[in-house]
Amino acid sequence: MNPIGNGHVEAGGVRYGYEIHGAGPPLLLLHGGFGTLDMFGPFLGRLAESRQVIAVDLYGHGRTALTDRPVDLLAMGDDLASVVRALGYERVDAMGFSSGGMVAFRMAAQHPELVGKLVLASIPYAKTGFFADLREQQKGITRETAAMLMQTPMYAAYKAVAPRVEDFPEFCARMGEAIRKDYDWTEEVRTLKPTTLLVYGDSDMFELEHILRFYQLLGGGLRDAGWDGAGKSRHRLAILPGVTHYDMPDTPALYDTALAFLEGPGR
Repeated sequence: MNPIGNGHVEAGGVRYGYEIHGAGPPLLLLHGGFGTLDMFGPFLGRLAESRQVIAVDLYGHGRTALTDRPVDLLAMGDDLASVVRALGYERVDAMGFSSGGMVAFRMAAQHPELVGKLVLASIPYAKTGFFADLREQQKGITRETAAMLMQTPMYAAYKAVAPRVEDFPEFCARMGEAIRKDYDWTEEVRTLKPTTLLVYGDSDMFELEHILRFYQLLGGGLRDAGWDGAGKSRHRLAILPGVTHYDMPDTPALYDTALAFLEGPGR
């Protein structure tokens, strides 16, 4: 699918690569860690049938080269707010998967006036949300991991668009540092302003209790909604059957669910 616009926008000293597709209400779309905006494949076109999709490569990923900065989610939340404003949007809906969802959350928490609705696919609100064995595996993401990752389709996607392909080992090192960093966003979840949809696979990489607690912190799942639905939270939770974390970007139900939420009441 050919974009109607593309290029780079500087924010926080970083030149963020982006593409714009389609027409309609603006939707910021953020890919997962070690991916690029191309991760969404044909589904980007599906979203662009009814939305103007602003797809951005995260810091260090794809078209967005590393600088001397670390990979930091809070900084990227500010950066993406600057990117959105620089592209001329006063307010956008936002949708992110995995690391991209975490950046979308940070943007919404730090710049709530900029975000209408928020779709967060497969993200934790605290480091402890990951299964314990995964937290152990994350310790192994280092500069030395780059050689192994260079044998994967993930690297092929990076190599196809990266301004400096030779940065890949350093990119892996900085991603490992970011992934191992501890965090807990409980209080920011409680006060999150944008109406939010949480989406997970039933075989995702997070403790089920963590997923349910995320929804409860947003005010959902705390009581019966009643016959008239008056007790429903304004936020939503979807758990997709038979879906893993790794399947999520290729799952049609993610986009069906997201579009139904985005186009529903309160847009």
